[in-house]
Amino acid sequence: MENVVAVFIPIVMFLVLGLILVTFIYYRSRERQLLIEKGLSAEEIKQFFAQKRDPFFLFKIGVISIFFGLGLGFGLMLEQNGQKDFWVPLLLFVGTGMGFVVANLSGNKLREKYNASHPG
Repeated sequence: MENVVAVFIPIVMFLVLGLILVTFIYYRSRERQLLIEKGLSAEEIKQFFAQKRDPFFLFKIGVISIFFGLGLGFGLMLEQNGQKDFWVPLLLFVGTGMGFVVANLSGNKLREKYNASHPG
């Protein structure tokens, strides 16, 4: 029975990844199609997509990753010192949550500075 499950894990993983990719491509195509049906010009469509981009996306991902790593590291240290087994999941969730909050707050401040220095 374990061998059957071991075979299906990569199959299910690739099916889910493929489904996510196809869904992303479909909805992106559908969004563009709706913009064209509205009668927007090519320049207006470019401007619409330029507004949607977050210039600080990678910064936010970095902050979240740092907090995730810190939560994992501290959880493993506490677990190795003979503490209870709940530290790793607790600190992973708390650290990642704090990372999201810090990334959002700092991203908003950076976006305000960016918009002030780049009007229009």
